[in-house]
Amino acid sequence: MEKPKFKTVQEVIEAGEGLPEKYLHTPTGDGEGQQPLNASVSVMDIPAIDLSLLLSTSEDGREELSKLHSALSTWGVVQVMNHGITEAFLDKIYELTKQFFALPTEEKQKCAREVGSVQGYGNDMILSDDQVLDWIDRLYLTTCPEDQRKIQFWPETPIGFRETLHEYTMKQQLVIEKFFKAMARSLELEENCFLEMYGENAILDTRFNLYPPCPRPDKVIGVKPHADGSAFTLLLPDKDVEGLQFLKDGKWYKAPIVPDAILINVGDQIEIMSNGIYKSPVHRVVTNREKERISVATFCIPGPDKEIQPAEGLVSEARPRLYKTVKKYVELYFDYYQQGRRPIEAALI
Repeated sequence: MEKPKFKTVQEVIEAGEGLPEKYLHTPTGDGEGQQPLNASVSVMDIPAIDLSLLLSTSEDGREELSKLHSALSTWGVVQVMNHGITEAFLDKIYELTKQFFALPTEEKQKCAREVGSVQGYGNDMILSDDQVLDWIDRLYLTTCPEDQRKIQFWPETPIGFRETLHEYTMKQQLVIEKFFKAMARSLELEENCFLEMYGENAILDTRFNLYPPCPRPDKVIGVKPHADGSAFTLLLPDKDVEGLQFLKDGKWYKAPIVPDAILINVGDQIEIMSNGIYKSPVHRVVTNREKERISVATFCIPGPDKEIQPAEGLVSEARPRLYKTVKKYVELYFDYYQQGRRPIEAALI
C-alpha cells in the first residue's frame, strides 16, 4: 500500500527548510560499489552503434552487429547513432521537458499522479516508512497502446507538449523495431524472434526526469541502484550534465555524453529472452551540487498477454535454460525496486 505522498523535490527546495532526512542515503555493504556517492569514477567504454547499418547484409553491417553483441554481453548498454530522429527534434523534447518543470507548482499539479498509480507528475510511490527518497521529480506517461493513454496527465502547457510526445512515440517505434531485429540477428536468431515475444500490445512508458541541484551529492541519490524491468530502455540523456552510472564487477562507471545519440540499455526481459547472454545492468543516477539535470527515458515493455522466456535457439546442453517463463513481469518490479532487490532473481530457475 502506498504511504501518503511527500512534497516534490522542487517544493522541498522552495520551502527552504533544509534537507529532509528521508533523502539521506546510507551506503549498503552488498557489493554495489563501496565508493561514496559523489566519488569520481571512470568513463565506461561503450561503442556508438550505427542503427542504419545493423540490418544491412554488408561487411560493415556484420561488423556493427558484432560490436552490438560485444557491448550488450559485456555492459548491457550501447549508444545508438543514425537512429532517424533529427537533432532538432531531440532538442525540442529536451526543451519542452525543461519548460514543463519550470512551470509554477499549481500548473504542474494539474497533472499530479493519483495515489496508487504511477502515471502523472510528482515523485515515486512511498511504500514503506523507511524508504529512502530519490532526488528526482518526474512526469510518467503511458504512450502506447494509444487506448491506454491517460490524457488528463499529459500537460497542455507548454504548448505543443502533447503533439510532440505523440510524434516522438511514433518515431521511437521505428527505432525499437529495428533494435529488436538487430539483437536477434546478433545472436543468430530469426530476426522477428524477440519482436514476437514483445507482442502487438506492447506498452511504452515515457518518463521525463528532473534532478534539481542537490546540497549533499555525497549523501543523496537521484535514482537508487536498480536494473530496468523493461525489455530495453531508450534514454535521451542531458546534453551537458553527467549523472548516469552503471555497475560492472562491483565498480561504478559513468556513461559518456554523446551528442545526438540515444542510449539504449538492456532490461531484465531481454536478459531472460537472451538466456542471460545480454545483461540487464544495474545503474543509478548521482546528483550535482550546482546544476540541474534533465533526461527522458522510454521503457519498452512486452504486452501483458505475452509469456517471456529464453529463445529456443539459445538453449542447449552447453548453455542450459537459466530462466523460468514470466508474464506481467513489471507488476513484480516496483515492489522489488523500492526494497532494493532485483526482481530477476525470482525468474531464475
